[in-house]
Amino acid sequence: MSGKYNTSNDDTAADEQGENELPQSVVDEAERLSRLARETVDDAEGEAYRERRADLVGEHGYAARVRSEDEATLVCYPQEWLEDGVVQMDRIEDTSRAVEVPLSGPGDPDEWRAVDEHNRELVEQVREEHGEVHARNATAFADFAGNHYAKPVESLTAGEMEEFIEEYYPRNAWPSDEQTAVVEQSLELVYETAGERVPGS
Repeated sequence: MSGKYNTSNDDTAADEQGENELPQSVVDEAERLSRLARETVDDAEGEAYRERRADLVGEHGYAARVRSEDEATLVCYPQEWLEDGVVQMDRIEDTSRAVEVPLSGPGDPDEWRAVDEHNRELVEQVREEHGEVHARNATAFADFAGNHYAKPVESLTAGEMEEFIEEYYPRNAWPSDEQTAVVEQSLELVYETAGERVPGS
């Protein structure tokens, strides 16, 4: 099965994905919901997160579960592999269609949740003050900062910000032309909202 970054180095990878493949933005959100479900002490809240995750990946013909035999791992795989909720090995033709995401890191779970809440609050402030297009870019930036570095967005280094713009964003965020045209401005607005300077500026 594939690792977390189940993407091609070819910039046309998104265009070539089959209709049943999971966009990286969906994987990132499924990971976030899985982490929240694991860390909450409220059973009803945890179930709500799992239901949202099921609906999210289900829109792309996928199912999700957390495997915890060793360290907890989110596994997403095509629903066509299932029968009565059980994976049928004879239906698996291409294991690369599955996605596995370790949930045991990075960092302390309570710290990760605090970081995620902080980043989402910034996204909502950007949405309220600057509109939906900038908010979508801010959301992608928050996914990247929280899920891949467990950092507040304003704490990313210049190199990590460059990684987001040049690698993560065009391949995994599935941005519209309108979003792409303003992504650097969007990031500036994120830092401005957080009261920080853009790294390298």
